[in-house]
Formats: sequence, structure tokens, C-alpha cells
Amino acid sequence: MTVTIGTSVPTATEASAQIRAGTLSPVELTETVLARIDRLDPIIESYVDVYAEDARAQALQAEAAVRRGDRLGPLHGIPVALKDLYDMASRPTLCGSAVRDGHCADEDSAVTSLLRAAGAILIGKTVTHEFAFGVVSAPTRNPWDINTIPGGSSGGSAAAMSAGLCLAAMGTDTGGSIRIPAGLTGLVGLKPTFGRVSKRGVAPLSWSLDHTGPITRTVADAALVFQSIAGYDPADPDAVDAPETDVLAGLDGGAAGLRIGVPTNFFFDAVTPEVGDAVHAALEVLAGAGATLVDVAVPDVELTAELVATIVGVEAALIHQEEMRSRSQDYTEDTRHRLAGGALIAGTAYVDALHRRRCVAAGLRAAMSDVDVLATPTLPVTAPPYGSAPGEVMPVLSRLTAPLNAAGLPALALPCGFGSNGLPISLQLVGRPFDEATVLRAGHAFQQRTDWHTKQPPLTN
Repeated sequence: MTVTIGTSVPTATEASAQIRAGTLSPVELTETVLARIDRLDPIIESYVDVYAEDARAQALQAEAAVRRGDRLGPLHGIPVALKDLYDMASRPTLCGSAVRDGHCADEDSAVTSLLRAAGAILIGKTVTHEFAFGVVSAPTRNPWDINTIPGGSSGGSAAAMSAGLCLAAMGTDTGGSIRIPAGLTGLVGLKPTFGRVSKRGVAPLSWSLDHTGPITRTVADAALVFQSIAGYDPADPDAVDAPETDVLAGLDGGAAGLRIGVPTNFFFDAVTPEVGDAVHAALEVLAGAGATLVDVAVPDVELTAELVATIVGVEAALIHQEEMRSRSQDYTEDTRHRLAGGALIAGTAYVDALHRRRCVAAGLRAAMSDVDVLATPTLPVTAPPYGSAPGEVMPVLSRLTAPLNAAGLPALALPCGFGSNGLPISLQLVGRPFDEATVLRAGHAFQQRTDWHTKQPPLTN
């Protein structure tokens, strides 16, 4: 088998088809990705650890399976990175914190196991903001401009993906931590419906708000990974036993006939003019593809920021209470202060936040009662400068993503333009519960008519 990759790597969907056809070698693909990591990761620092020899061994096994004519999984031979919150047997899960020094996982997380079963080559662990409690992900830098942040908390996964240091990456999303870094680095990020993808074996930040999902180059790739990892896990207490959906089957259904809701309140407030213009231009593309744009109001969504901060603060403080008593000095100052603050929140305030969360979820359901998808900006701005204070940028970057965590709805971030500073702008598509298929269909239809997702960051040149 031969491989022709040039200066970039193929998408996961392209690579999967080529590997099945025998025109792309899993070994050479893996070596190409490892070479890119050697060349570029010293600059962007996206990986915590790279399992080069393990990846090579997996690639040899993948290639042998192709030669034997074995039945291949959907991700066969595809190098995939894991955010360093996902357990991998016999590997540390450090969560970006000195608190976890010496930790080693006994077994794979549910998602890790499913990725292996799908044939993925697990190439390494990526940087996370400490315990996913932030949106900076230091020391990782944004490949589009190394003087800016990649976002977070899945910043390492997004930076690695953006620079072509893997073909798919796993993230987690509590208030936007898949979609924020995907949006800031010109990628696709999918937050599935709450409970749709197992969280077993993934270090928690907030039990009732955490989601797991992929960051990829294209919507088709996100669908491919989602199809491989979605499903009911009875060992996950938050899992929902919902009917399984083949999202790949309807991916090419186009936008014709879709009713897309455009919020008239909140979601377009306080966005930069460039972001607003790019998102409205994206909506016109979808309209040109046959979708109908419908103005909708979203009741109570303005309550989100305070209630999410309260819920995350209390739940994170409870998760970390033992370590905060015994080794608080091992947390970074920012995380330590956040956890200490969460421990001081009154129980009545937490219960009130849960009540207001139901109001936000009801408001979003009402807004979607007559539409198939909501469309909003993912972020109000492009990537902030490197060195930005986590507490200053988190409220800005999570403002438009956190409502979908509160409601547990599926949400997709995808690139839709660039600012005058050359940094990516992102569109967010939101669906009804467990209707990832329609969200992905709409996003794929947009990418079939645009080329924003094909752009490469200057660093990779």
C-alpha cells in the first residue's frame, strides 16, 4: 500500500475510505502523524504524552488486518487523541493537575474501549485545563496564531486536531469545552445529548452538566466518531437508554425542508460585528440550500450564566472535597479559588439554580417547538490573547454555549468564516434531544456548500 499525504493529513472520513480501498497504509499514516507531532508540538504543546511505540504497534496490526481482508471497524487505522480526562488502561490520567501525580488507570474508559473496538489508533493524551475547570488550557497555543489561546477545557485536543497531529480527538463539555476550542481553532465540535455518550471512566467536573464528544475536521468526521461511541452504558449512572440512530445514513440529506430557528434575543447580543456578519452569511448559505429561516424567541436563556456557575461550583467542590482538605496546595491558584468558592455556596442557592435550569431548558424547548434546528454564533469573539486570565475570559467564551449544557441538548460547532485578524469564526447548530442526526445533517449540508473547514492554520505551512 502507498500513501500520498503531502503537507496535510486526510480527514478521518477520507482516510477510512482509503484504508478500506487499500490505497492508504495505516502504518504510513501513523508515521506521518507522529512526524508532524515531532515537528509542530514543541511549538503548540498540545500533547501531555504521545504513545508512539504503542501507536506503531497498533498500526502494524491494523495494516495486517487489511491485508487479511478482515472486517474493519469504522475508525480502522485512524489516529485518535484522548483528552487527559479519559482513562486508558495502564496509563496515567493527570487531568492537567499535580493533584493526580502518580495516578494510573486500571482500565479503559467506556469511550476508550469503544474507540479501540472501532479500530482507532490511540496516539496520545492531550492537554486539558486543570480538571476541565477553565477555558485557557495552558500551556497549549492556538495553531492559527500562537499568541492566542486555543480555548478549553479541551484545548489540547483542538490544537492537536487543528495542526493535523491526529485525525480526531475526544473532548469533554461542561459549559462549552468541546465547542469553544473547536470554534477558536476552525474545527467541528459535537456535544451530544446529555447521557447519549458514556462518561464512565472520564474524570468529572460537574456530574449533571458534563458531556463527552468529538472534535474533528469535518461534520462527516464528527458523525463517524459519534456513531462509533454513542450508546447506552448501564454502568454510567447518567446514561439514557434512548433509541439508537444511524446518523451516517441521513448525513447527505441536505438542508432542503429544514426549518432553522434564528434567535431574536440573547444569542446575537454582544457579539462582535464580524462574528454576527459571518453567522448571518452562513444562515443565508443554508437558506440557499433550501432551509427556511424562522425568527424565534428563547425565554429565560439569560439566566444561564449564574445558574451554571452555581451548579458547577457546588458539584466540583463536592468532587474535590477530599483533595482540597489534604493537598489543596497542589491545585493551581485559579482552580483552588474556584473550588473553595464552590464549597461556600449555600444549599438553597444550589436548589434554586436547579429550578432555574429547568426554566432555561423549558425555554429552549419552546423555542424549538416549531423548528428543526436552532442556529447561533458559537462564540461572541475570536480567540483571546495567550496569557488571558481564566476568570476573565470564561464568562465571555461560555456565554453562548452553556445554555445547551443546562438543557442537555445536542449542539454542533463548525467554522463559518474568519475575522480581520485571520482567526476562525464559528456557527453553532442546536437540535432537539437525541436528534444529533438532524444537527449533523444541517452542518454537513453547510460544509458541502462552503470551504471554511478546508482551511489550514499558518503554523502547518
